[in-house]
Amino acid sequence: MLKRKNEYNYFDAFADLAKYSYKLAVALNETLCNFDHSNISEKVKAAHEIEHSADYAKHDIMNRLVKEFLPPIEREDITTLTQEIDDVTDSVEDVLIYIDMFNIQSIRPEIIKFTNLIVTCCKAMDEALEEFKNFKTSKTLRDKIIEINRLEEEGDALYVDSMRNLYHTSKDPIELMCWTEILHRLEKCCDTCEDVADIIESIVMKNS
Repeated sequence: MLKRKNEYNYFDAFADLAKYSYKLAVALNETLCNFDHSNISEKVKAAHEIEHSADYAKHDIMNRLVKEFLPPIEREDITTLTQEIDDVTDSVEDVLIYIDMFNIQSIRPEIIKFTNLIVTCCKAMDEALEEFKNFKTSKTLRDKIIEINRLEEEGDALYVDSMRNLYHTSKDPIELMCWTEILHRLEKCCDTCEDVADIIESIVMKNS
């Protein structure tokens, strides 16, 4: 059956939503690689504008779904996947918020490794969602999902190494508290990308 020209494409909407996560991950990485404490509030504001745009895109999907007679996949799956993608964007923004809130003056080297990894994770998620529209015939979607899982495992290992290094090199309780929380937020970015991959895999299984 031919698709009507004005028919809403949820798969395109998922891919568009993921691009906000990737854009914010790139902004986070660039901010921390060129860290300047004096302008961190401006960077947080810019990040929030990206997150706010992502919220509008998420609400548009939900508003479309309310009026949809027969969505291409289950309504619950559309709702869950939309929220999980949005959670990635929120988690990336949280990292900058906590760096500002804790008045961080300089960035530890291992943090840059983490933000580089988050950019890679978000890019992999973006690519998986671009391919998701072809899930019934795709030869590469499964590999893209596996890659996100691999990157999340890399994030777990980096988290453990970074925490070990933190507690071996610092005895200052405030510094330990601040960086422990920030590292937790960084790890969560990778975890939420994997959550998106898990939902995609579940949808594919249910519709195959």
